[in-house]
Amino acid sequence: MLNLNGITVRLGGRTIIDGASAALPPGSRVGLIGRNGAGKSTLVRVIAGMLEPDDGAAEMPKGSRLGYIAQEAPDGEATPFDTVLAADVERAALMIRSETEEDPDKLGDIYERLIAIDAYTAPARAASILQGLGFDEAMQARPLKSFSGGWKMRVALAALLFSAPDVLLLDEPSNHLDLEAVMWLEDFLKSYRATILLVSHERDFLNNVVDHILHLQGGKVTLYPGGYDSFERQRAERMAQLAAAKANQEAQRAKLQDYIARNSARASTAKQAQSRQKMLSKLQPIAEMANDPTLSFGFPDPDALRPPLITLDMASVGYAETPILKRLNLRIDPDDRIALLGRNGNGKTTLARLLAAQLTPMDGDMGSSGKMRVGYFTQYQVEELDADDTPLEHMTRIMRGATPAAVRAQLGRFGFSGDKATTKVGRLSGGERARLALALITREAPHLLILDEPTNHLDVDAREALVQALNAYTGAVVLVSHDRHMLEMTADRLVLVDDGTAREFDGTLDDYIAFVLKGDAGSGDGQSKAERKAAKKTALARDAEKALRKEARDAEAETARWSAEVAKLDAAMADPKRAEPALARLSMTELMKRRADAAAKLETAEARWLEASEGLETA
Repeated sequence: MLNLNGITVRLGGRTIIDGASAALPPGSRVGLIGRNGAGKSTLVRVIAGMLEPDDGAAEMPKGSRLGYIAQEAPDGEATPFDTVLAADVERAALMIRSETEEDPDKLGDIYERLIAIDAYTAPARAASILQGLGFDEAMQARPLKSFSGGWKMRVALAALLFSAPDVLLLDEPSNHLDLEAVMWLEDFLKSYRATILLVSHERDFLNNVVDHILHLQGGKVTLYPGGYDSFERQRAERMAQLAAAKANQEAQRAKLQDYIARNSARASTAKQAQSRQKMLSKLQPIAEMANDPTLSFGFPDPDALRPPLITLDMASVGYAETPILKRLNLRIDPDDRIALLGRNGNGKTTLARLLAAQLTPMDGDMGSSGKMRVGYFTQYQVEELDADDTPLEHMTRIMRGATPAAVRAQLGRFGFSGDKATTKVGRLSGGERARLALALITREAPHLLILDEPTNHLDVDAREALVQALNAYTGAVVLVSHDRHMLEMTADRLVLVDDGTAREFDGTLDDYIAFVLKGDAGSGDGQSKAERKAAKKTALARDAEKALRKEARDAEAETARWSAEVAKLDAAMADPKRAEPALARLSMTELMKRRADAAAKLETAEARWLEASEGLETA
């Protein structure tokens, strides 16, 4: 059991954690969640013993081993395989002793302990963990210094999982992983037998792994049973209860204040008024659930372009003279929502850069609309923001020639209004910087949005807001993400980047997950006849859903158009002198005829929209 007993942490004179207390059941898998800046990482560091709290403590049973990834990634000449094996300190020490110990009795004890801790299967377990996190046999034997920072952090995660501590602390473990590695990690953690405390902002990951949610808000923690969806339901109920309690209290407060005002001056009722005053002073205000008004994403809709936006015909792309991807055949239309799947290193970013015109084809053909505007988001843009500039300065510089009102309007779409627009970027949270980068790349209302891991710095609520904004956006979207919920909610086409090319994946995201967990990811081969039939059926269903979504958007636009026409004609009939010149010349009979025609078309458009919407709900 892990107990949090009244933990308080103050940083820079500000209280981050305020008397946080909770008892985590033994063997539980707990998801620690909260808005960006709530103090999740601070609380984890306190539990890990890396930060001394101002008050309280985190307590575990005596002898419990706690595991936490250090902030510095491993480096040097050691290989990932050797690094992971060395993480089991007891095994490593016993193996050395088994080679030097001469006392037969002691040697027997050593071998007995090695057998007890399953030491001789350790190499196979270490290799399996590394393979699950994306390291093939050759990569496991390379020196750590040859890997990027993200891959080194994967080695650190592998070493932590291999050491199998009694309490496993994981702070955003999926940040350096691709979708395939996230699914492997999810499967691994579901079978982990010790206590897990996991910080994550991925809804599906939390739903599939944890059995409790520890919600950190306002410095306090509340433990909820169940996964994230269950937490959302319980929180909604709690919000409703708080709202009702607050309304009741306000009514009681108003009643007391009215009585005091009416009876304080009368000698006969002064004592009763004083009594009511005491009751009023003892009413503790009920805190409302916190809402962040700056949680905002609003992608400006582009003007219409004829399809296709982009076509690739047997194209090849790469770097220097080395192609990374070949035989690329792809078409992107204005209403497409495409998710790029495949392990890191297979070429997803290379394909994204080709579509964004940052790379040119080495071979084959690439066609694109001359008027097309592209917004391309990467993590590098977030990291390269000038910490000493404000969002307003960034946007003013990049929207050269635009009016101050236009600059402010674009910032306002992404929650940067008022003081937020003039706050130094260095003081913004990671999620706020990501929102600023999105605001910058969408300033010209792009026809195509290419988003490469846009959720890394966003909390759960911000991710949901981004999903809603993408679904409301009328342009095309190409998405690279390990956030399964975002892919499921936004993408209607799946493109698998693997084996040096990219091709449509005929199936749903659930089908792809099944392939990955079976070890078939990326091939699409080895499917049974029934699986191929099911994949074809889901592909057809996806196409039908896409058609319904387009029909709903078209019908909604028609509804808005004819609704505006009816309103215009109504205004012309009510006051012909103020009507548009074209309408002012018409007789009342002609106006009525036109209105009847517009009203009929409005009714038809509304019926189309209703039918398409119902079809989408059924789908």
